[in-house]
Amino acid sequence: MTYVGLSQVIVKNLSSGTRVVLKSHYGYEIDEVKIMGKDRYLVAHTSDTLLLGDLISNKLSEVAWQGSGGNEKFFFENENVCMIFNAGELTLVEFGNNEILGSVRTEFMNPHLISVRLNERKQRGVEDNKKLAYLVDMKTIAILDLVGGYNLGTISHDSKIDWLELNETGCKLLFRDKKLRLHLFDVENGSKTTVLNYCSYVQWVPGSDVVVAQNRGNLCVWYNIDSPERVTMFPLKGDIVDLERGNGKTEVIVTEGVNTISYTLDEGLVEFGTAIDDGDYDRATAFLETLEMSAETEAMWKTLSKLSLEAKQLHIAERCFAALGDVSKVKFLNETNKIADRAAKEFGVDGSEFYQVKARLAMLEKNFKMAEMYYLEQNAIDEVIEMYQELHMWDDCIAVAEAKGHPELDNLKRSYYQWLMETNQDEKAGELKENEHDYSGAIDLYLKAGLPAKAARLALSRDELIANNNIVNRITSSLIKGDFHERAGDLFEKTGNHQRALECYRKGFAFRKAVELARFAFPADVVKLEEAWGDYLVQQKQMDAAINHYIEAGCSSKAIEAAIGARQWKKAVHILELQDDKTAVKYYYIIAQHYASVQEFEVAEKFYVKADRISEAIEMYTQAGQWEHAHKLARKCMNQEDVTKLYRKRAEELEKQGKFKEAERLYTTIDEPDLAITMYKKHKMYNDMIRLVAKHHKDLLTETHLYLAKELETESRFQEAEYHYLEAKEWKAVVNMFRLNEMWEEAYRVAKAHGGANAHKQVAYLWAKSLGGEAAVKLLNKFGLLEMAIDYAVDKRSFDFAFELAQLSMKHKIPEVHLQHAIFLEDEGKFSDAEVEFIKAGKPKEAVLMYVHNQDWNSAQRVAEAYDPESVAEVLVGQAKFVFDQKEYQKAEAFLLRAQRPELAIKYYREAGMWSDAIRICKEYIPNKLELLQEEYEKEAMKKGTRGIESLVEQAQEWEQSGEYARAVECYLKVKDTDNVSLMEKCWLKAADLASKFFSREKAVNVIQIVGPRLIGIQKYSAAAEQFLSLDLIKEAIDAFIEGEEWNKAKRVAKDFDSRYEDYVDQCYKEHLKNQGKVDSLVGVDVMAALDMYAERGQWEKCIETASKQNYKVLHKYVAWYASNLINEGHSEKVLSLYNQHGSPAYPQNFNIYRHLFRDMLSLSGTNNAEAYRTWAELRDVLLNLCENMVKTSEANSPAHEEFEQMLLIAHYYAARSAAQGVKQLETIAAKISIALLRYTDIIPADKAFYEAGFAAKSIGWTSMGFIFLNHFLDLSDGIEEGTLVALDHSDYQDTDIPFEVPVPSKQHISEEKREEIRDWVLTVCIDPKVEQVLPKDERDTYEASLVAVNTGIRSLPCVITGYPVLRNKIEFKRPGKAANKDEWNAFLMAVKTTHSPECQDVLKFIGQWCGGLPSGGFSFQ
Repeated sequence: MTYVGLSQVIVKNLSSGTRVVLKSHYGYEIDEVKIMGKDRYLVAHTSDTLLLGDLISNKLSEVAWQGSGGNEKFFFENENVCMIFNAGELTLVEFGNNEILGSVRTEFMNPHLISVRLNERKQRGVEDNKKLAYLVDMKTIAILDLVGGYNLGTISHDSKIDWLELNETGCKLLFRDKKLRLHLFDVENGSKTTVLNYCSYVQWVPGSDVVVAQNRGNLCVWYNIDSPERVTMFPLKGDIVDLERGNGKTEVIVTEGVNTISYTLDEGLVEFGTAIDDGDYDRATAFLETLEMSAETEAMWKTLSKLSLEAKQLHIAERCFAALGDVSKVKFLNETNKIADRAAKEFGVDGSEFYQVKARLAMLEKNFKMAEMYYLEQNAIDEVIEMYQELHMWDDCIAVAEAKGHPELDNLKRSYYQWLMETNQDEKAGELKENEHDYSGAIDLYLKAGLPAKAARLALSRDELIANNNIVNRITSSLIKGDFHERAGDLFEKTGNHQRALECYRKGFAFRKAVELARFAFPADVVKLEEAWGDYLVQQKQMDAAINHYIEAGCSSKAIEAAIGARQWKKAVHILELQDDKTAVKYYYIIAQHYASVQEFEVAEKFYVKADRISEAIEMYTQAGQWEHAHKLARKCMNQEDVTKLYRKRAEELEKQGKFKEAERLYTTIDEPDLAITMYKKHKMYNDMIRLVAKHHKDLLTETHLYLAKELETESRFQEAEYHYLEAKEWKAVVNMFRLNEMWEEAYRVAKAHGGANAHKQVAYLWAKSLGGEAAVKLLNKFGLLEMAIDYAVDKRSFDFAFELAQLSMKHKIPEVHLQHAIFLEDEGKFSDAEVEFIKAGKPKEAVLMYVHNQDWNSAQRVAEAYDPESVAEVLVGQAKFVFDQKEYQKAEAFLLRAQRPELAIKYYREAGMWSDAIRICKEYIPNKLELLQEEYEKEAMKKGTRGIESLVEQAQEWEQSGEYARAVECYLKVKDTDNVSLMEKCWLKAADLASKFFSREKAVNVIQIVGPRLIGIQKYSAAAEQFLSLDLIKEAIDAFIEGEEWNKAKRVAKDFDSRYEDYVDQCYKEHLKNQGKVDSLVGVDVMAALDMYAERGQWEKCIETASKQNYKVLHKYVAWYASNLINEGHSEKVLSLYNQHGSPAYPQNFNIYRHLFRDMLSLSGTNNAEAYRTWAELRDVLLNLCENMVKTSEANSPAHEEFEQMLLIAHYYAARSAAQGVKQLETIAAKISIALLRYTDIIPADKAFYEAGFAAKSIGWTSMGFIFLNHFLDLSDGIEEGTLVALDHSDYQDTDIPFEVPVPSKQHISEEKREEIRDWVLTVCIDPKVEQVLPKDERDTYEASLVAVNTGIRSLPCVITGYPVLRNKIEFKRPGKAANKDEWNAFLMAVKTTHSPECQDVLKFIGQWCGGLPSGGFSFQ
C-alpha cells in the first residue's frame, strides 16, 4: 500500500500485479486500510465514511459511516455485496454504489441465515431486482425488497430455522428447520409447502431454479420447483458435499468413504427452467421435444402450457397440450389458432386480441361469463346462445335470450324442456313448470322423478292444490311409499284428515307433531303417544330424553328404567321415591350396585337396605376394608354377642397367620383394643403396642413407656430403653441408667440433647470428678468445660476439687477460688479464716467491708491500715453512719469531716429534716451549692402542706419587702394548695399585681397568661377576665367569660371593647347549646341546626313536627331523610305511613325512596289476604298523590312518570284483590287479578306472583292454569336456589304478554315445607290425563289474560277491576285509557250493594278519583 495523500491510497496485489486506487470522494483522511476476504476485498475507515472495494472487479464504494469503535464484523460470502454487522444491526453495501443498500435489525449474523440476491438473473419486465431474506427471530423469516424498501412477506414457523436461501430471481425461498424438514415458500402468492423430510443437504443449482437435496440415502432433484411433488430421486451411499456447474453440465459431488463420486444432472431439464424464466418459450419447447416423456417432463409441459396461454402464444400452447395427449384442448386451440390467423389476415390486427379468440380462451379457462361479455361487447348474441347450447347451459342461454329479447326465446324454452325430458331430468323440468306457474304439471314431474317431498312442499304452499283430493292422494301415496311419513302427516293435517295424519306421524316417528295434534284432536291418545315416544327414544339410545315422556305418560317403571339406562341415578331415585315399595325394590338394588361400584358406600348402603339386601351391603364394606361400617351394619341384623364372637374368632385366626394389622382392625371394630395391645405385647411388637395405647388409653401412655423402658433396661437393651424413657419425658432416668453402667459418653449425649442448657455440663463434671487428676483436666478440656467445672465445683462448695483443677491447669483461677472460699467462710461466721482467704485472693477491701458490715470497727481499721489505706475513709464513713443512726450527730459530723466528706453530712442532715445544720455545713464547706439547696428546701416546704405553704408565703413576703419582686412573684406563683383556694387566688392575684406594677409589659403579659388560666381552673372567671382586661387581652377575657358560661358579660365585653368578637360569641353560644343538647333553645337561634340535631339524635317525631312548621321543602327534606333511615332498618310500613300523612312530592331526588318503598311492599309476606287491604290502599294513595304531583312538574310524561303510573296500577290491583278476598262472591275476580298481575313479573318478585296466581287458580277449580303456574313457580324456586334463571322453560308462555326476562328474587317467597306440598300436588296433577296442560284462549285465539292479540298485535286496555283485557262489552271512563269489562264491573257493584264492604266501597271511591269519575247510574246491566 502506498499513501499518495491523506485521502488517497494505492493498493497493489503483489501476486497478480494489479493496482487499485482507493480514494475518499469527500477528501476525508483515510485512517487505516485492511485486506479481507481471501485477499480480495478492501476495507478502510475515515472519520465519517467507510470505504469498501473489490480488487478483482475494481468496484469501489464510499458510504457515510459513524465510527463505532471498530466493532463491526464484515462478511464477503456474496461477491456483489458486503454485509456489515454491528450492535444487532445488519447493513448491506453494494460494491460500486455509494449509498447503503439496506439496513435491518437482526441478532443472527450467520451467512446461512441471510440470503441476498442482486440482479443475478434477468427477468422479463423487471429492471432492478434486489431482495433480502433474514431471521427476525429463531422461528420467523422476513423477506425485504431492497429497491422499494418494503416487506414482501413474513414466515412464522413452528420450529427453529437453521438454513435459508432465495433463488436467483428472489421469487422462491428454501428454508430448513432444526427437525431437518425442508420447506418452500412462494414469495409471490405467500404459500408454504413442505418438500422433504430428513434433509441433510440442499442447494439451488446456479443459473436456474433447479433444487438439489439429500434425504438420508437419496439424491433428490426438482427440475421444476413449481411442482414440488414431482421429484427425481437417485439412491446414494455417501453424502453430498458440493455442486458444480460449468462446461455445459451440472454435477453433484458425493463422498463415499474415501472416494469422491459425481452425479450428472440432466442439463436439458436444467436449461428448461432457465428458458422459462427468460420467457424464451420456443427454446423451452425445443428442449422438451428432445426429452422422453416422464413425470418430470410431463410437469414441465404443463408449466409451459400454462405460461404460454398466459402469454397468448397459442401455437406453443397447442404443442404443449398435444405432448400431454389432451386431444380436446388441442382441437379447441387448433380452431382458435385458425380464427386468430384468419382475423390477423382479414383485419390486419393481432389475432390473439380478436373477440372470438379472447372468448374462446375464456371458455378454455371455464370463465363462461367472461366469454359471454366478450361476445356481447360485439353484439354477437347468437354466438353466446350457441355457446351455451353446446355446453347445455340452458339457464344461462335463456337468461341471455330474455335479456336481449331474442325472437327464438319460446323455441329455446321448448327445446330446453324437450332436452330435459329426453335426458330424464324430471326434477329440473318440474322446477321449470313451477316457475311457469304450471303447478299441477310440476307436481306430476316431481312425482315422476321420485321426489314426493318436493311435491308435498309445493302442495302445502298452494291452497288450490290442497283442495284437490286427487293430487293430495297421489302425493301422500308416494310419500308413504317412500317412507316420508312425517311430510304425509303434514299434508293430512292440512286437509283436516287428523286420523291419517296421526297414523303417519306415528309411523314417521314425528312424535312431537303427533302429540301436538292429539292434544286438540285426540286428547285420549296423548298418554299413549307419550309412551310410544319414550319407547322410540329408548330404541334410539336417547334415554335422557325418554324419561320425561314416560313421566308424562304415567309409565313410572319405564321412566325409572330409562333414568337408570341414562345413568341419571338421582333422577331415578327421585321417581322411585314416589312409587310403592314393591315396585321399587328391584330398582333400588341396581342403583345400590352402581353406587357401590363408584365407591359411594354410604349411599349404596341406603339403597341396599331399601332393597332388603343388607348382607350384600356388609359384603361390600368387607371387600372395601371398611370393617367399622360393616360392623355397624352387622349389628343391625345380628345380636351383639354373635357379632363379637365372630370378629374375635376371625381376629385370632389372623393373629395366628401373622396378619397382625388385620387382627388389630377387627379387635378395635368390636371395641376390644386391649386384646390387640396384649397381642402386640405377647409378640414384643412394642411400637404397635404403644400406638394403640396412645390411641385408646392416652392416660396410660406415659406409664406404659416407663414400664417398657424398665423391662428393656433389665434386659440390657439400653438403646430401646432410652427411647421409651425419653417418650415418658424421663431423660434423667436415661442419664442415671447410663451413669450406673459407666456409659458416660451416652449419658453426656442424652443430657446434652434433652437436658437443657446445663445438664450435659453437670454430667461432664461428674464424669471428670469420677476420674480426678490429669484425666479430669483432659476430659474437661476436650469438652471446653474446664473453667465452668471449676466454677461449678466452687458453687457446689467442692473447694478441694476446684483448687486441684485450678492448680493443674488454670492457676489464674486460684485467687477467684480463694475469694469464693472467703465468701463461704464469711457466710459461715468464720471471720478470721475468711480474712486470711480474702487477703490470699488479693481482696483486702472485701475483708474491711466484712468487718464494717459486722460493725467490728477496730478490726476494719486494722486491716485497712495494713493492707488497703484507701479504705480508711470508708471505715470512717461507715462509723459515722452508725453513730448518726444513734443520734450522736456531733460525733458523726466529726467522722465525716475527718473522711473529707462534707456532702454526706449535708445529705444526712437533710434526710433527717435538719435543714439549718445542712445549710450551715453547705455555707461553710460547699458554698457553691447553697442556692440549689435553698430551692430544694422550698420544694420540701411545699410538700409539707399547709405548714410548707405558709413558709413559702412568708418567704415570698420577705422577697417582696426586700424589693426582690421577680423572686417574690416566682414564690407567689409556686403556691398551690387545693384545700385553700382563697389563699391560692390571693397569692396569684398578688403575683399579677406585682407584675403589672414592676415588670415590663411583655413580662407582665407572660405572668397574666399564667395566672389567668389558673384562675379559670379554680372557676374564678371574672377575676381572670379582669386580669386579662387590665392588659387589653380582649379575646382572652371573652374566652374566660365563655368558659364560665357568663354569656352576657362576654357579649358586653365584645360590644364595649372590640365589636369584631360579637359574632364569635354568638357562634360559641350556638355550639354550646348544641353540645349541651339544648335543642329547644337552639330552635330559637338556628332552626336548621336544631332540625339537623334532632335528625342526628334520631328524635324524628320532634324533627318532623318542627319541620312541618317550616316550608314544604324543608319538611320533605327531613321526611326523605327519615324515610331513608327507615328503609335501611327494614321499616317500610312506617315509610308508607309517613308519606301517606305528609304527601309524596315529585322531587327527583325522592324517586329512589319511592322505588325502594314499592319494592319492599311487594316483597312483604302475608299480604295476600283481605286483612292487608289498608296497607295496599295506603301504597296506592301515596303513588296516586305522587303521579298527580308529577303531572304538574317537568317530570310529566317522562320515563319516571310512566314507571310510577305502572306502579300505581299494580298497587291498585293488589288493593282491589285484598278487597275482593273479603267478599265470597268476588273470589273469581280476586283470582283473575292475581293471574293478570303475572304480566308485571319484571317488577313483582316472579316466584311470589306465580305462586299467588297458581294458588288462586287452584282454589277456584281452574286446575290447568293452577298446574301451569305452580309448575313454573317450582322452576323459579329451583332457579333462585341456583342463583340463575337461564335454564328456565318459557314454552308455556309463548304468545302471551308474560315477560321472559325477569330478575332473580333475592329470597324464596314461601317455606320449604309449602314448596314440597306444591311439588307433590304438581306431580299428582302431572299424571292426570284429564288435566289439559295448556292456557285457556279467548275469541282472539290468544291467552285470555294477555292484552296483546297474537294474530293482529292489537293491544287491548286492561280492566280496572281485574286487569284482564277489555274486549267487547266494555265500560269507558272519562279519563282516556281507562275501561272495565261490563260483567266484572257489574259483579263488583252488586257485591258492594249486597255486602256494604267498606273496602270495596273504598276501591270504587279510588277508581272514581283515578279515572275521572264513575260511570253515571252506578250500575250497568244494559
